[in-house]
Amino acid sequence: MYLVSAIAEVWFGLCRKPPVIQTMQAGFGFPVQKIIENRPYGGSGSGPGTIRGGIGAAFVAIKTLCRNRQLLWFALLAGLVLAGNAVGHAAFWYLNRILQPDSLVYYYTQDFVLAFATLTGLIFLLAGLLLSVSSKKENPTSFFAGLCEAKKYAKALFLWSLVLALAALLLDRMYVYLTLWFPHKLALLHTLGDGFFVSTIMQFPFNWTLDWDMLTEVPGYGGRSLLLLVYPFGVLETLHFSLIILVLFILTPFVVPHIVLGQKSVREAVAGSFALIRKIWVGAAACVLFLAAIVVGVFLVHLLVQAASGIVDPYNTVIFHPPVTWITLALLYNIALLIVAFVVATVGGIAVLELYRSAKTGQIPESVEGIEKV
Repeated sequence: MYLVSAIAEVWFGLCRKPPVIQTMQAGFGFPVQKIIENRPYGGSGSGPGTIRGGIGAAFVAIKTLCRNRQLLWFALLAGLVLAGNAVGHAAFWYLNRILQPDSLVYYYTQDFVLAFATLTGLIFLLAGLLLSVSSKKENPTSFFAGLCEAKKYAKALFLWSLVLALAALLLDRMYVYLTLWFPHKLALLHTLGDGFFVSTIMQFPFNWTLDWDMLTEVPGYGGRSLLLLVYPFGVLETLHFSLIILVLFILTPFVVPHIVLGQKSVREAVAGSFALIRKIWVGAAACVLFLAAIVVGVFLVHLLVQAASGIVDPYNTVIFHPPVTWITLALLYNIALLIVAFVVATVGGIAVLELYRSAKTGQIPESVEGIEKV
């Protein structure tokens, strides 16, 4: 047991070392002094601002989620919010095709409305997650209880959603203009990157058929089904938007904790977030990369599914509609990938709280102490 604790302490900093008490005699007639060494996350070199501390925060978040599975409601509701974003992109595209507006203000307005609605939902969900995890009650607090408590900070959260929505639109426009005006070589890299991404989504197992007429033709009427607007157009737009808001959340990870836990204004929360991220940016980056590696690892499994389908039934899979067996396997894989992605997002939200606590106090979070007792 001691060996296991020692290994865990060295690699992850999850086992708390008892205070090291040393005695020294300062001189004749001086009392014995006690020097108490307090080492967050299990020792020097493993605090929240180090690689071990960041990965350790991710492991603490995983164990917290295992103990309180009600927090998985965050994953489900966040998935529904992004699904609504995909449907919204498809609906706006359909309306624009009918109305044919010629004003850029109209397009920017609808993009802002969709971005603001999506970010408001995600930020309130994150606030509810943080409040439910940080509850001082003996029994785990339900996610919906934390979500109800988040209503107290509605004004600040709405204002932060507005700021993020404007920032997201600005980043999107900058991305478009920079790829158009950058040197030819960089524009070529952008084209190849987008082409690779889009071509991957269009292939099996993400696309269950390479015969688009079978998927999109309206039987008996010709033309295209509205399903084509949601997939792939709406899904691709949502993935692009998700990458932008992920960048924004990574740059400002502690704003929402400052608002709902520190009861700060938006301006104070932004300043406090940047101050904390400067202290623990190494640990935060390690936590992000660790969680991203999990999602990327599951995503790369699609290559095995493609290879297996090509080996077993290459003619039908590549040229014609894949058999029902392979469509079922692809569907199960896509569901598993989505579940992993949103569960990892939930873990990331809890890890933000662990890093926030550690950076603020410089001590081991209470959640770690609770795990040690298990």
